[in-house]
Amino acid sequence: MTALTDQIALADSQRPALRRGPSKGADSLFRGAAYASAIIVLLVLTGIIGSIIYGGWPAFREFGFGFLTSSVWNVGTEQYGALVAVIGTLSSALLALVIGVPISLGIAIYLTQLCPGWARKPVGMAIELLAAVPSIIYGMWGLFIFAPLFARFVQVPVSNLVEGLPVVGTLLYARAPSGVGILTAGFILAIMIVPFVASIARDMLDQIPTILRESAYGIGCTTWEVMRHVLIPQASVSIIGAIMLGLGRALGETMAVTFVIGNANRLSASIFDPGSTIASRIANEFNEADGLQLNALMALGCILFVITFIVLIVARLLTRRVKVA
Repeated sequence: MTALTDQIALADSQRPALRRGPSKGADSLFRGAAYASAIIVLLVLTGIIGSIIYGGWPAFREFGFGFLTSSVWNVGTEQYGALVAVIGTLSSALLALVIGVPISLGIAIYLTQLCPGWARKPVGMAIELLAAVPSIIYGMWGLFIFAPLFARFVQVPVSNLVEGLPVVGTLLYARAPSGVGILTAGFILAIMIVPFVASIARDMLDQIPTILRESAYGIGCTTWEVMRHVLIPQASVSIIGAIMLGLGRALGETMAVTFVIGNANRLSASIFDPGSTIASRIANEFNEADGLQLNALMALGCILFVITFIVLIVARLLTRRVKVA
């Protein structure tokens, strides 16, 4: 009898403890913390939007729609227009996409399809380390190293070659080949967005089931055909998102662009000529601005926010369209 009692006691001790019911206090605390986090983000965003609208409203009221269409920026006469900065922002960001996206996709394809196993991790880490470099370092390198070389080996020869030609002679002619300009800013921005686009594209290509690519290789497809018809369509939504992330990064970049774009308030059809962006103008003048000039810079901030918001909407529409297709 004693042995039977001991066995029952031993069995009871080894039986897993019953799970306690959920704690209503902890659950309520968790819900409240999550809700507060979401509300804080919305409040901060609303505060930022409200402050820049409030600061820029005097400029919008003074110049009206002409603030967007005017290229004048004269502190002495207090005449301000955003056209030069807006065009410089859009053109440098688009040039960065044209240069950086093919390179990023090539890196992602190489790392996932062609790179030897022993080199995949070091190469991937080297690409990701580019994202950790401060933007001011990119700007200094672009101004002191890249710009002189670009002027000597690209701007001067190309300008001599295309001078007098229609269209191309306007687009690729440098009146003063100093190395800085819209295209130089596009190159620097392209280098800066490459790690973001390449890392996301590589991760998405890695997550595609292996059986899809093996099946394509099994029916005789080449590596190009596998990428073109199998992997890229499967990862297209994520690749579009990565490209839009890179575009947002290029639109808002300040220090690197300020170093290499030339900061000239003039419209030029040549991508070799200096220009200006919204972010670089704000960085150059905000510290000493006062009165209507400060209001104009705040209005530029509003315009940059609207441009970024439009990019976000376009990204949403593109990803939704690709999903439906």
